[in-house]
Amino acid sequence: MHQNKSIYAQMIKTEAKNLGFLFCGISEADFLESEAPRLELWLKKGMHGKMTYMENYFDKRLDPRLLVDGARSVISLGLNYYNDNIQLDPTAPKISKYAYGADYHTVIKDKLKQLLQVINDKIGEVGGRAFVDSAPVLDKAWAKKAGLGWVGKNTNLLNKKVGSFFFLAELIVDIELEYDVEPTADHCGSCTRCIDACPTEAIVGPYVVDGSRCISYLTIELKEELPKEFKGKMDNWMFGCDICQDVCPWNKFSVLHTEPAFQPHPDLQGLKKADWEEITTDVFQKVFKNSAVKRTKFDGLKRNIEFLKPM
Repeated sequence: MHQNKSIYAQMIKTEAKNLGFLFCGISEADFLESEAPRLELWLKKGMHGKMTYMENYFDKRLDPRLLVDGARSVISLGLNYYNDNIQLDPTAPKISKYAYGADYHTVIKDKLKQLLQVINDKIGEVGGRAFVDSAPVLDKAWAKKAGLGWVGKNTNLLNKKVGSFFFLAELIVDIELEYDVEPTADHCGSCTRCIDACPTEAIVGPYVVDGSRCISYLTIELKEELPKEFKGKMDNWMFGCDICQDVCPWNKFSVLHTEPAFQPHPDLQGLKKADWEEITTDVFQKVFKNSAVKRTKFDGLKRNIEFLKPM
């Protein structure tokens, strides 16, 4: 059986690569002991802002066996989204790199379904569930455990070879596999570029982000009026923010993605600042047809663009 565990693990990693995943690591599905006090403290300090859903399913977040019956293995995957797309008008409001193309939830879910199908075809009846940023799974903790990288001072997962511009996802399955037991060492060293660069001071200390101050949270998750204290501090971001990743030295190793679904709508980059300020629902629906930007809705994007205007 041990030999099978190794063969199956290798097969899964090969198939993941064939599906376009950047990397794949496997760890044993058990309780995330070191994460429990950290998560509890973060919630207690209110660093999740209005993301009250973070308070739900505390136990499930820490133990995948409560999410999937008989869970034995967590297959962690990374999908590259790095691109050099920029607005042609340098004064136009900015959107995060990950949101230029189709919504990653859909793209990755499809790939995970295909991977699970291949696992079933080649191994037999395997029970499992796919997770993409939409259930109580601590992606970064599992990716770190599977040796895909380390959690940096900006709390993103960093990888020495490719930086941090990738999505994380998991397949939690009910079979035992060979596990990657070599977590990556922390290579942030004495660097504080991400902490120094954050205009809203959301990185309150190394490895601690106050989510309620993060530009990504403010422009996407927060559904009410933006707090006045952040006026003039948004660095022209209307959806998400890449600052702490853009300044990270490890991201000089980023390579362009090869996922056709992540190509932007042809009209997106040509919109000028004035076009954004006068955006209509029709343009919004057309340009962001299958995009993650839909999460903030038309009114949310309008609110963000208004907030960027000087007093």
